[in-house]
Amino acid sequence: MPGIKPQIPHQSNRSGRPAAESSGDVRAAILDVAQDLFARQGYAATPVRDIATAAGVTPAMIHYYFGSKEVLLRTVLERAVEPLAEAIETLKATSKASPDFIVRTLMSTIARHPGLPYLVLREVMLPGGTMQAHFAGHLAPRLGGALPDILDTLQRREEIRDDPPPATAALILLSLVMFPFIVRPIAEQVLGVGLHGDALESFQDHVAAFVQRGFLP
Repeated sequence: MPGIKPQIPHQSNRSGRPAAESSGDVRAAILDVAQDLFARQGYAATPVRDIATAAGVTPAMIHYYFGSKEVLLRTVLERAVEPLAEAIETLKATSKASPDFIVRTLMSTIARHPGLPYLVLREVMLPGGTMQAHFAGHLAPRLGGALPDILDTLQRREEIRDDPPPATAALILLSLVMFPFIVRPIAEQVLGVGLHGDALESFQDHVAAFVQRGFLP
């Protein structure tokens, strides 16, 4: 979490490994700190030692839990996108998956996990992203890759217009719900568009209304 550096009490044992009862907390602390640093600084600019120091552990302990820095990044990314994947699973399972409902579900999920857009942008979307291949092969099908099926179902029910095609419509939706959080500092400081609290609710209403008007027959 941004700005939080958990302090994990040292747990000594003969093997030098964390006690069983603390291992889950130690692992979670490492992941929290790594996600924050990777999102703010990028994977390449974040040494394992910095993660260890912020989490209150040793670099050897990070190696013990994750094996390598790249595996740590992969684990961070998989954990970070899980709430969004679960939100999309909910959309697939509900009969209320209107464009308005899709926008509100995705935006509210991203708002609760502010580091997610930066992490995905840095390590997946930009050229040379470390996790591009892993994301495309393992995570994308549960995320944006699932949206075309949802939109195709709505088109076949004639609940939304049949143009653009489902894949194009999915890309439009993802752009509208993700991009504002990527540019949040500029949106708030330069444009004066708030993306917190009541201001976020208002902005979400505008996006949902815009999408609803564009997608309805």
